[in-house]
Amino acid sequence: MPKVTVRYWAAAKAAARVAEEPYEADTLADALAAVRVRHPGELTRVLLRCSFLVDGEPVGTRAHETVRLAEGGTVEVLPPFAGG
Repeated sequence: MPKVTVRYWAAAKAAARVAEEPYEADTLADALAAVRVRHPGELTRVLLRCSFLVDGEPVGTRAHETVRLAEGGTVEVLPPFAGG
């Protein structure tokens, strides 16, 4: 199972109370399930509004179960940002 780093930004970082942490996961769905187990409170609610980058590429509308993670990869958790 690949080891990846999940990085939190803005409201996700505040809810997780860490900037990043390691996980072992095959897919984005697996990684996010592990995040929800580790952080069952506010972060779970924040994740519903987030977009994600995997190794710098936007996930967009792809099903999270189909987004494979690579060893040493990075998942960026991006809440909506204000402004424009």
